[in-house]
Amino acid sequence: MLAATGSSPQPSGIGSSVAPALEALLNQSTLRVDIVADEAHCGSWFLDEPRFDCGLFHLVGAGECRVESEALARALHLEAGDLVVLPHGHAHRLSAAGGAHPDATSLICGELHFSTRAHHPLSHALPACFVVRSREAGSTFRQLSTMMVEVSSSGLAGRQVLLNKLADTLFTLAVCDYASRNTERCGLFAALADTRICKVLHAVHEAPGKGWTMQSMAALACMSRSAFAERFTQLMRMPPMQYVTQWRVSLAEQLLRDRQLSVATIAERLGYGSEAAFRRLFKRVSGVSPGSVRAEARAA
Repeated sequence: MLAATGSSPQPSGIGSSVAPALEALLNQSTLRVDIVADEAHCGSWFLDEPRFDCGLFHLVGAGECRVESEALARALHLEAGDLVVLPHGHAHRLSAAGGAHPDATSLICGELHFSTRAHHPLSHALPACFVVRSREAGSTFRQLSTMMVEVSSSGLAGRQVLLNKLADTLFTLAVCDYASRNTERCGLFAALADTRICKVLHAVHEAPGKGWTMQSMAALACMSRSAFAERFTQLMRMPPMQYVTQWRVSLAEQLLRDRQLSVATIAERLGYGSEAAFRRLFKRVSGVSPGSVRAEARAA
């Protein structure tokens, strides 16, 4: 079981080499953040959340509550302003905090959707659960969470859209903080902590359509091909060229939802010499054809 990590979003604390690489990934990420419920409870209460296929998060607007899950080593006590994130949708229970004062507890609940069928590095690098504590967080986080609570209780036009955009920013802050503070890194975050591998990741995220080869990536990292391949695979849990392919397919799925871009244009933008080769690779990695993704986008 993985214990939750208490943290505070202060992106400025990220190392100078890590920040650009993570920012490039987040900027092109296919993540969608949706607020799905505003909950208000008082007295003795509990709320059981089953296992979800998407990530989940809860922001405590007021009061206190307790979080229990088999993904946690122990129950967590949350106070007003705290954010708990379960990136992989683990089942959990929210309940009244034992011994807490009788004030009502309000929660803003949301979902995290990585709208891609490919292996997304961020979703696989995040732990089962992590927490941002309001009392430890930076002022930006506290201002955003306060604004979310105010918008949630308002009758503003476009309230749902505003909440989703604020929640997206709040989640970004939480991810940046996790990357800079957590010492038990794995996957993407472990690679970002390695200066040479981080440099390669930044370049791949910024220019996915470049003609990347093992030799060009190793040269960028100032390493031999064999040493680079071994280190990259150890940290990212997949070979370098497989990562490039997975990243391209993740971006392609996002681009395919833009009907103004032809499949041939997308293939060229992502570094493939022919549309046919791109179509074959996309279906092999994602399990569906580019046409199916376009049909889903039209239906949506």
